Amino acid sequence: MPHPLIFDRRLLRARRARAALRDPATFLVERAADDLAGRLSAILRKFDLAVDLGTPTDAVRRALADRVGAIVAVDPVVSQLAGKRLAVAADEEALPFRDASLDLVVSACALQFVNDLPGTLIQVRRALKPDGLFLAAMIGGDSLAELREAFAQAEAEVEGGVSPRVAPFADLRDLGGLLQRAGFALPVTDVDRLSVRYTSPFALMHDLRRMGAGNALSERRRSPLRRATLRRVLEIYSERFSDPDGRVRATFEIIWLSGWAPRQSQQQPLKPGSATTRLADALRTQEISTGEKAGG
Repeated sequence: MPHPLIFDRRLLRARRARAALRDPATFLVERAADDLAGRLSAILRKFDLAVDLGTPTDAVRRALADRVGAIVAVDPVVSQLAGKRLAVAADEEALPFRDASLDLVVSACALQFVNDLPGTLIQVRRALKPDGLFLAAMIGGDSLAELREAFAQAEAEVEGGVSPRVAPFADLRDLGGLLQRAGFALPVTDVDRLSVRYTSPFALMHDLRRMGAGNALSERRRSPLRRATLRRVLEIYSERFSDPDGRVRATFEIIWLSGWAPRQSQQQPLKPGSATTRLADALRTQEISTGEKAGG
């Protein structure tokens, strides 16, 4: 069964290329790259060959320069690879690497726009050597919840219906399940929640364009946004999500995913029923049998 085409990938590439030529907004990528370097610093090993998968800038490669022997930039936007010594023009959904060839795969703020994320994760796991590491940050969870709410309310009032304006984002728990389904060992997910303040909702929309992250949903409305609808969006956003100083808030959630390509020597979970100590003894409490009421 083919996967759903949620995003117009061609449009996304065009918008990213256009944003890179102007004044790109890179603060989320820079933050993720710094955090990624910090997380890797806790792992006491050298990675000889790594891939930076789809990160919109070179922030990750700069942050990991002293941690990795060689890092290959993989980007579907060919113009982003100009001048790079180690680079491959490829889509995140069709990786060109042979099985068990990489020590590390990293990605920052890119995988939220992949249509077939389960397929991408499976390809990453296959490309990793045994005990190779996958570490990625992607926008998810409740990101841009304020903008989604303002658009939905404004369109319902002005146009009598709602169209998809803000991309759906993956949930933390769902992503943990996808790592397991892809065959990663020791999968871990966690979230970094940011509240970014802007002078106005329009400034937020401008930043999204500078990220190349405008509405690229396949089911988006093709007709231009009405001025009356946009005016109402700005009013609702300012009414509901502004601080006392007049600035407005925008939520971004960066979800972190990590997992290892399986290897026999890795720590393995204990089999059910293999515990040698009762939980009741550890908690210094009385064990209650199934069906027995406390205090009975």
